[in-house]
Order: sequence, then structure tokens, then C-alpha cells
Amino acid sequence: MPFIRIDMFPGRTLEQKRELAEVLTREVSRIAKCKPETINFIFTDVSREDWGRNGSLFCDEYEYENDPEDAPADTSVQSS
Repeated sequence: MPFIRIDMFPGRTLEQKRELAEVLTREVSRIAKCKPETINFIFTDVSREDWGRNGSLFCDEYEYENDPEDAPADTSVQSS
């Protein structure tokens, strides 16, 4: 029974988590040749104060990396 754990910074919506669960279930089932109902998920939101890399905490060193709450707004203009 596959168990998928996804640790990420807070800020993803319920809809994003639903889409991740749907897509990953479909693809893991296809690749691992197992029934979708045997695939389990856990999503864990981890604050930047509780996550580190390369000797530093994300809250101290990495401002925007993978954190939609802290990412600068997209100011690009889309053309039709």
C-alpha cells in the first residue's frame, strides 16, 4: 500500500491539495501498478521556522522559496 507524504510550506489551498491528491493517485497507481484505493496521503504544512537547509532555517535565509504566502506578486502582463 503506497503512502505518500508531502511536506511543504503553508499557503496551498484546499483545491491545490485536492488536485495533487488526484493527480498523484492516478500516476502512482499507473506506475506502481496498484489500485488507487490503496494509495494514502498526508499533507503536512511546515513553517519556515521549523524547516532548514544547508545549516540555516528557511525563515533566516530563504525568503520566497516555495512559499506562496511570501512570494512577490506576479506583476507580469499577459498578452491575448
